[in-house]
Amino acid sequence: MRVIAGTARGRRLVAPPGRDTRPTSDRVREALFSSIAPAVPGAAVCDLFAGSGALGIEALSRGAAWATFVERDAVAVRAIRQNLRRAGVDDAGQVVPGEAADFCRHPVGGPFDLLLCDPPYAVDSTAIGALLEALRQAGGLTTEALVVVERDRRGPDPAGELPRFLAEDRRRSYGDTVLIYLRVDEAMTP
Repeated sequence: MRVIAGTARGRRLVAPPGRDTRPTSDRVREALFSSIAPAVPGAAVCDLFAGSGALGIEALSRGAAWATFVERDAVAVRAIRQNLRRAGVDDAGQVVPGEAADFCRHPVGGPFDLLLCDPPYAVDSTAIGALLEALRQAGGLTTEALVVVERDRRGPDPAGELPRFLAEDRRRSYGDTVLIYLRVDEAMTP
């Protein structure tokens, strides 16, 4: 696994050992960041369910101003810190060890312009929707925020479980992975 582009291009990243984390493939990361390139420079980014931190580190390498990495697994937290150092972006990243639900109720480092949400496939869509709603209510998203949710293409479609304040912009499939691009829809925000 490596950083695809930007100031840290080509730097190797470590993946936490074990089956609890599932790093986003280089191919999917490249496609994701190519499709959101204008939104990244200067953005405040949250890498929720960060795993190795590859998504947030890719954003930092491509010019994001700041990234907050949220991860509950202690081994993965160590890997994120190591990867931030390897990529030379540790001064622009904050690692928040703990549960995503706790973070979404009390976010630090935001409000976020870009939320990269790659939960374990076992986390159901209703729970993801509740996390996103809690983050919005806590002031963790800007009014122009872009949210990208990564899911298993074979799993249930989360569209009906997402909060009303998010409007689906598009979705793209890459093998078994689907990326769902969402925008804050102020007309639907209470």
